[in-house]
Amino acid sequence: MNQPPATPSASESAVPLAATGAPVPEPRGFFGHPRGLSTLFFTELWERFSYYGMRALLFLFMTAAVEKGGLGFDTGKAGAIYGLYTSGVYLTAMPGGWLADRLIGQRRAVLYGGIIIALGHFSMALPGTLFFFLGLLLIVMGTGLLKPNISTMVGGLYPEGGARRDAGFSIFYMGINIGAFIAPLLVGYLGEKVNWHLGFGAAGVGMVFGVIQYLVGGKHLGNVGQKLPSEPPAPGQAERGGGSRTLGLAVVGVLGGLLVVLQLLGVVDLTTAVGLANAGGLIIVTLALAFFLFQFTAGGLDATEKRRLSVIGVLFICSAIFWAGFEQAGSSLNLFARELTDRTVFGWQMPASYLQAVNALLIISFAPVFAWLWVWLNKRGLEPSSPAKFSLGLVLLGSGFGVMVAASLAAAGGQQVSPLWLVLTYLLHTLGELSLSPVGLSTVTKLSPQRAVGQMMGVWFMSMSLGNLIAGRVAGQFEAMPLPQLFGAVAAVAIAAGLVLSLFVRPIRRMMSGVH
Repeated sequence: MNQPPATPSASESAVPLAATGAPVPEPRGFFGHPRGLSTLFFTELWERFSYYGMRALLFLFMTAAVEKGGLGFDTGKAGAIYGLYTSGVYLTAMPGGWLADRLIGQRRAVLYGGIIIALGHFSMALPGTLFFFLGLLLIVMGTGLLKPNISTMVGGLYPEGGARRDAGFSIFYMGINIGAFIAPLLVGYLGEKVNWHLGFGAAGVGMVFGVIQYLVGGKHLGNVGQKLPSEPPAPGQAERGGGSRTLGLAVVGVLGGLLVVLQLLGVVDLTTAVGLANAGGLIIVTLALAFFLFQFTAGGLDATEKRRLSVIGVLFICSAIFWAGFEQAGSSLNLFARELTDRTVFGWQMPASYLQAVNALLIISFAPVFAWLWVWLNKRGLEPSSPAKFSLGLVLLGSGFGVMVAASLAAAGGQQVSPLWLVLTYLLHTLGELSLSPVGLSTVTKLSPQRAVGQMMGVWFMSMSLGNLIAGRVAGQFEAMPLPQLFGAVAAVAIAAGLVLSLFVRPIRRMMSGVH
């Protein structure tokens, strides 16, 4: 949940900075790291504060009765909107990285993104569905600009690479989780106990703090993130770039035409949120299949690269399944917290959104333990391979939903149950996240053909986007299906996927051809 999206440029942009001799910020000043890291740390902290604060309220607000200040949506519609929103955050990371690389640079992309995010939250602070949907759109657009490019800039602080760069990212990720922990406590309280729109506005204020300190601390960034002068194109390079744009426009046109045909045939209904979500899932799956098919048939890959690409395809499916379950936290599990959880503490009923802070707190607590554990196992030749870690992550995710099956049975008849059920579920989900999430990006970069790493990273984010979209659709069944059946289905799919993957760990490792 709390790992920031990145784009292909995140791994590539640090090299030109070093190669061009661009001034690098002062080497010490923030826990032994460049002072510019503090600027990016707090920018990301406030961005995550705004994102997770609003996310903690989003599903609850949409499903709250109109007389209680909510929108009064049924869970099917709310789930579709939630899925479209969270999947859009990942999809816009790709064009956001492209815009920064080609047009405005990372420095401006982060600034513009932060401003647009704040405007989105302030739009949601106004009453009316028009401002609500406008706010969601602005937040998606702004996040697509900010998230991938701020990660790129962190890498740019360390042109030398190495262990200090990894340590810098670890500190940076800590800012993510601090923001994600604090946000539900403050924004959630204001939204649920005072006024929904005041909560959304508080998220916007947090982003404004992030933008202000980003501008003030920009002097510590040196030239990191500034757009570099373009080198003269090699012979034929401009033509290839024009061809890529033409191909991109052609793909968009074909997909648009396909949706029109499907609408006319009655396969999808683009006039409803559920229909749009279904169409979005169809588009993502079609694009992913087309990409893999093209790479296998016309990508110029040798036998080893094709085997490795097959592994990425398997992990793509597993990643989508994992995030389809994990992202129930902000939707179906959030509703369970509101409707069926006894949240009374010493006579005071805490907001349901407070439980959204549990995952971030657990990440902060267990991430160093997992980092130490993998190193300890590696030194003894016992560290699990990437597919084995994926398998473990899926089984842990499914086990968490197994806990929710028991919690749902205990809550039969509308009885409220202890919040410890959700805490245990989030614990298992967090352990699963730490087993799977950090491994995905690293494994894809290692398995991808070097000439196609950027494209593969884009496709990898599509797996997360697809998972988030499915999560919203699944959560939409909260009122339509018995909860033991709903959570049991998610548990069964996740555990089955993990166990099937575990059976094929050895052959998959052979297909990885030396990549661990």
